[in-house]
Amino acid sequence: MLKIESINEEDKAQLAREREAELIYGSSADVMPSELGDASEDGKSADDDVDLTELDLEGANEYLQIQADPGEDIITKLTPGVHDSNRVNVFINGRFSFSLDVAQVIDLEVKVGLKVSPVRLRELKEASEFGKLYQRTLEWCMTRPRSILETKMYLRRRQYRRQLFNKKRLEEEKRPLAEIGEQTAQLVLQRLIEKHFLDDEIFAKYYVENRYLRKGISERRLSAELMQKGVDKNIISQALAASPRTEEEEISKVVMKKRQKYNDKGLLQYLLRQGFSYQAAKAAVEESSTETLYKYDY
Repeated sequence: MLKIESINEEDKAQLAREREAELIYGSSADVMPSELGDASEDGKSADDDVDLTELDLEGANEYLQIQADPGEDIITKLTPGVHDSNRVNVFINGRFSFSLDVAQVIDLEVKVGLKVSPVRLRELKEASEFGKLYQRTLEWCMTRPRSILETKMYLRRRQYRRQLFNKKRLEEEKRPLAEIGEQTAQLVLQRLIEKHFLDDEIFAKYYVENRYLRKGISERRLSAELMQKGVDKNIISQALAASPRTEEEEISKVVMKKRQKYNDKGLLQYLLRQGFSYQAAKAAVEESSTETLYKYDY
């Protein structure tokens, strides 16, 4: 083994990561650290301290597998996720069973050698499904603000797609994945609300400030769209009142974009369909045209 006489800042950071890995994957007797070489075959017992400065920094990830007794459920190995370094693969009795995120591993005190009852195993698998669904939904929410109803519909789509996927796997005589339960979906939604990743007030403000900013949009249409997304009427009214956008400016944007496409009558009808009032639409059309505007009763 290469003995390291002095440790630079980069190596210190590496050692800190390895100590964190020990916390997740097991003690120094349960795990052979990622870049620290083979520390499990030096004859040390579980109570021996491992001098990390004496370990090779060029090793590969290898984890000690514990032999489970017949009929006993025991966590025999933990490994990092292949495609997601934030996930930890959990092996039960030597076979892959489920995965958890790093925070769940610590919070649930999952470690190599832990014996699990059938009830505990079911709870861990439910936690696994929750963690994966929560992470995917959080990533979706972070692309832009989302309403609570939008997120509910997103979760339902994921449930439906999982059902279709499992149906296909059964047809191919493959083991289906765990279904996304309604309780799991509700827990994900509640956690996102508690963590303030979902907030209809923030969503409504964002929507009003950004929807068709260059094309123009009426307050009536904004209000209707927000209601379709499940936002409360009071929240919508507050967002519209706080917005610097005015009906005059918005209708001017629409007229500028559509003026060449329609004659006066067609443009007036288009503006009315977009939710602008008759008086505002009539005034905007008259201002932009040299034609004689017919008077319509609506």
